[in-house]
Amino acid sequence: MIDDLQSIFVTEQEIRERVEVLGKEISEAYADIDELTVIAVINGAVLFTADLIRHIDIPIRLDCMRVSSYRNDMSPVQEPEIIDMLRLDLEGSHILVIDDILDTGHTCMRVINEIKKLNPASVKFGVLLEKEGRREVEVGADFVGFSIPDEFVVGYGLDFAEQYRQLPCIGVLKPELQNPPTYI
Repeated sequence: MIDDLQSIFVTEQEIRERVEVLGKEISEAYADIDELTVIAVINGAVLFTADLIRHIDIPIRLDCMRVSSYRNDMSPVQEPEIIDMLRLDLEGSHILVIDDILDTGHTCMRVINEIKKLNPASVKFGVLLEKEGRREVEVGADFVGFSIPDEFVVGYGLDFAEQYRQLPCIGVLKPELQNPPTYI
């Protein structure tokens, strides 16, 4: 599967090192609270969230929100669809939403707006990747792993048509493989 990549943007070692640093940054940012509620936007953020929370040294509650943003395409849809909502009561909680990538900003904005309806004490957003020059709505991340150029990337949780998530690095899929499969 690694052979399907045209280039590698972030190596496995770089991911490991940055995730550890991010965990420390988040721990410091929330040092004065008793508990942090982490919301993983799945499926893409599963690997990143699992690795990241191991480096956060304050008590954590974890929940997941399933959002469909790309479907089987290389460009995100304008209005992301929330497929599965949260189970935890978020009222009065400090929330850290974790996503795999901040691209146009539509998913981030949709998720934050939905969470704010549940009356949390605070909401911050963390992403593994932030694409340069792609924002269509005014939203940013409080914690960023890596900034990358505007390329379609896969690996470490990021997929193309539900493939390549298990790659330990993040890279650009070869152009000839960037056609979604046709299902009958």
